[in-house]
Amino acid sequence: SWLNLVERWFAELTNKQIRRGTHRSVPALETAIREFIDAHNKDPKPFVWTKTADQILASIARFAQRTLTTHGSTN
Repeated sequence: SWLNLVERWFAELTNKQIRRGTHRSVPALETAIREFIDAHNKDPKPFVWTKTADQILASIARFAQRTLTTHGSTN
């Protein structure tokens, strides 16, 4: 959905700019965010899903099964 794409963009902002930077003030953080947005907007590329919904759901099911196997039921 489009909301997932928005969340993905903010994750990229966080990983590439906010966590990697040293921001000593709110204005410095704001400047870093604006620079990231400007750089991103110079050559924007749409996010392209590389897996089908069925592949993603199968991956989640495998993760859930491993988690249950490793940690057992808490009931």
